[in-house]
Amino acid sequence: MSPRITRRRLLGASAATVAAFTGGGWLARSGLHGPGEPGRLLPSEAPLPRPYQVPLPVPPVLAPVRADATTDHYEITQRPATLSILPGLPSEAWTYHGSFPGPTIRSRAGRRTVVRHRNALPHPTVVHLHGGHTPADSDGYPADLVMPAGGTIPAQAGQHHGGPAPGRTTVGERDYTYPMRQRAATLWYHDHRHGHTGVAVWRGLAGFHLVHDDEEDGLRLPTGDRDLPIMITDRSFAADGSLRYPLADPNLHAPGVTEPYMNGVLGDVILVNGAPWPVLRTDRARYRLRLLNASNARRYRLALDPPAPDGGLVQIGGDGGLLHRPLTHHTIDVAPAERFDVVVNFSRYRPGTRVRLVNRLGTGRTAHVMAFDVTGLTHDDPGLPERLSHIERLDPARAAATRTFHFQLRPDHGWTINGQPYRPGRPLARPRLGTTEVWRLVSDFHHPVHVHLDPFQVISRNNRAPGPYDAGWKDTVDVRPSEAVEIAVRFTDHAGTFMLHCHNLEHEDMAMMADFTTA
Repeated sequence: MSPRITRRRLLGASAATVAAFTGGGWLARSGLHGPGEPGRLLPSEAPLPRPYQVPLPVPPVLAPVRADATTDHYEITQRPATLSILPGLPSEAWTYHGSFPGPTIRSRAGRRTVVRHRNALPHPTVVHLHGGHTPADSDGYPADLVMPAGGTIPAQAGQHHGGPAPGRTTVGERDYTYPMRQRAATLWYHDHRHGHTGVAVWRGLAGFHLVHDDEEDGLRLPTGDRDLPIMITDRSFAADGSLRYPLADPNLHAPGVTEPYMNGVLGDVILVNGAPWPVLRTDRARYRLRLLNASNARRYRLALDPPAPDGGLVQIGGDGGLLHRPLTHHTIDVAPAERFDVVVNFSRYRPGTRVRLVNRLGTGRTAHVMAFDVTGLTHDDPGLPERLSHIERLDPARAAATRTFHFQLRPDHGWTINGQPYRPGRPLARPRLGTTEVWRLVSDFHHPVHVHLDPFQVISRNNRAPGPYDAGWKDTVDVRPSEAVEIAVRFTDHAGTFMLHCHNLEHEDMAMMADFTTA
């Protein structure tokens, strides 16, 4: 499909959506999922299992193929695979190394990691290490394509609507180099191809990348089987078990989804580590849950049922690693791409108790996430320290610049930043390395805003204090409808072109992205 046809379809969809909103019929006409919530439900056609029937899978940890004095080397093959997600039905997926989620990589802060990705899929890919402090040539810029093995570099590589754009296309494989000059944190990797991130992640291209350091090791946090990566996603299934997704172009030439789903695709099956509504047998001990919302558009309000007297979800970290001190929550709101590192003390429950992790923003089946069955085994483990880490506060008064970015739906352009749809090679900001800037993020609808390269700190929401889930270093912030969020970002180390975008993947694919360049 030509760019002209794609543009006409997109503009028609955005005009219809704006008309529905301004005409007072937004909820009815767009299928918006509840008051102020993004997305439209795509119902499954397959019979769905009852919750809490399958054990929680834990993604395998990938071993390095070799290591030297400074670097650990890994290899991952991106390939199709047939997975057993729903009982008795095969699901064809796009995977990292044959599994969903892909294998977990564990890195040490200060020790370089190199990951060679081989593309055995029938389409181009791009890999982004989400939360990585990464050089531009390994950051996963959406035009840095890895073509399928045995293919060729297309003539249009590095072009966008007939003009030049940054892009480093390779065939077959690519080495991504991560210096790991960053704190311990829960990162994740996923596809980031321009216009097709939503379908690639929906079909399975996502996995954990955990960073460890000496500071974290010294806190005696839960480890081993009680340190669990928890990837929460929603999906929909066709009658034959295949993954349903409303592509605008099944041949993947044109980006995005069909018009009714341009505000986000919501599934009716909640998967945790690739399994529908799983259950985990736990000891009466503390567990560390590295919660990741890897959904395309769905937001979650997570809570324990029955709750502990103080709420029970003790947050020790966020996107960018440890907090200054633990924070206790009754509920945690998690937007797409956000991570919340929490500790749950199951010794507060009697043996035989089933503790459910529920979604207060869901209805029916989507109100359930997973369950924990508490056994009679009790372990003495240390409590959490009152202080976890030192968080240097960035001073907005010393910012070298203040910039405003409007995330909005425009009838003439669709999903935009500062009134413009994404065009590779056109930076909206040029921050200088070694400086701090204040960025003001202004939204119309819900937009989880992700900034590549460096983590940031939330300064304010609508000129008031940050919210209850804004503590510590972040790389993604949930900007709510008609809200202005101010963040402080200090730009360090790496010069080049990076990304600012909405992490509602349907918004992202339909042009809600922008470049910024550092020098």
